[in-house]
Amino acid sequence: MADTNEKKISFWSGVKAEFGKIVWPNGKGAFRQSVAVILISVVSGLIIALIDFAAKSGVNWITSL
Repeated sequence: MADTNEKKISFWSGVKAEFGKIVWPNGKGAFRQSVAVILISVVSGLIIALIDFAAKSGVNWITSL
């Protein structure tokens, strides 16, 4: 039972050490990254919508023959 407790303590001390290595972005950097994610998401969504529209139109054209 003591071995399990030692493993838990070792695990949590490792987690604490890793959290100490994290470099958090400042406010300006976080804002710029958020804007980049939103823009990439919108552009990706538009590309997917165009591909979907083209595929739908192509299938409708083929089935109308």
